[in-house]
Amino acid sequence: MYQINKRIEQAETLPADFYQNGQVWEACKENIFCQNWQYLCDGVALFKGAENVYPLTLLDNYLDEPIVLIGNDDTVKCFTNVCTHRGFQIVAQPAKMNRLTCNYHGRRFDLDGKFQFMPEFQAAEDFPRPCDHLHELPLHNWRQFIFTAVNPKFDFQKTWDRLEERLHFLPIESFRFAPEYSKTYNVHAHWALYCDNYLEGFHIPFVHQALGSILDYGSYTTECYDQMVLQIGYGDGSSLSFDLPQGHIDHGKEVTAYYYWIFPNFMLNFYPWGVQLNIVRPLTPKFTKVEFLYYIYDQEAFEIMQGDKLAEKTEREDEFVVEAVQKGLRSRFYRSGRFSPKREKGVHYFHQLIAEHLK
Repeated sequence: MYQINKRIEQAETLPADFYQNGQVWEACKENIFCQNWQYLCDGVALFKGAENVYPLTLLDNYLDEPIVLIGNDDTVKCFTNVCTHRGFQIVAQPAKMNRLTCNYHGRRFDLDGKFQFMPEFQAAEDFPRPCDHLHELPLHNWRQFIFTAVNPKFDFQKTWDRLEERLHFLPIESFRFAPEYSKTYNVHAHWALYCDNYLEGFHIPFVHQALGSILDYGSYTTECYDQMVLQIGYGDGSSLSFDLPQGHIDHGKEVTAYYYWIFPNFMLNFYPWGVQLNIVRPLTPKFTKVEFLYYIYDQEAFEIMQGDKLAEKTEREDEFVVEAVQKGLRSRFYRSGRFSPKREKGVHYFHQLIAEHLK
C-alpha cells in the first residue's frame, strides 16, 4: 500500500492519503493496533480492593473489544467479555466473583474462562466444544503496568528488556500515581500526526520555548530499536538531571529526560521527578484523545521542574501545530515531504513500521 525508502537521505514521508483515506483507517485497526501491544492499566492500583473481576474495553470507540481482567490466586488473566452462547457481555462492572455467569441465558464459566454449565442444553450434541470457553488474550506486565494484544506479532519481552537497559535503577513500582495532575486531551487531528510530532525534537526550538529552556538542543539524540524510539534530552547545565548509578550506560552524562515511544501509540516520559504515561487513543481520522497519567517519584523535583505546568504548555503547543497540519493535509498541492536525516530518524522509522504493517 505504501513504501518508505529505508535510506532516510532519500525517503519521503507517508503521503497525505494515509491520514485521510477511510479504507486505510480501517486497515490500521487490524493490521497495526490488533497486532501490537496495548496499555491496559496499572495492575497494582486496579486490584488493590476486594474486586477481582474488571470489565474493560480495548481502545474504546476504535477497536471496541470488550475484555475482562480476572485476578485469581496471585495471577491476572484477560478474556473476552462476551458470552460464547449469544454474544452478551458477561461482566458489567467491577465485582468480587468466584465464577462468571451470563445474565442473558445463565451460561457459566470458571475464573480460568472455562465453560462450566448451561441450562437447557442436555440434548445438544458435541457440546461443549473448545470454542465454548472464553477466548484468552495474552497478558504481560512491565513493572506494575499491564498490556495485552488481540493478535500480537511482536515479542513483548524485546521491548521491555530494552526499557530496563536504561531504567533498571528506578523504583518505578514505588512511584505515586497522581490523579490530581492526570488528564485527557482532545486533539483534532489524526492519531499518527500526534505520534509524528512526538517522534522528533526538530520542532522544539520553534514551538516549545519553555521545554527548550531545560534541554540542550544540540545534544538531543534519537535512537531507534525494534518497535521503539528513544529520544534523550540532555541538560543545559542548569536543569535537574538523573542521578545515574555507576555502570549505567549513560553514567557521567547530564540526562534530563528519557522519552520512549512504543509502536504504535504508547509513550513513557521519564524525568528526575518520575514518569508521565501518554496513551494515544484514535477515535476518528480527525479526532484523537491523549491520556496523560502522572507517577511521581520526587515531589520536590516535580515542583522545581513545574512538571504539570510544563506538560500542559507543551501539550497545548503540540496540539496547535498538529491540528494545523491536519488542516494543511487537505491542500491539493501537498502529497508528501522529506525527512531531515539528522533530526527526523524517529518519524522515518515510524513511517517504515506503518508501511510494513499495511503491506
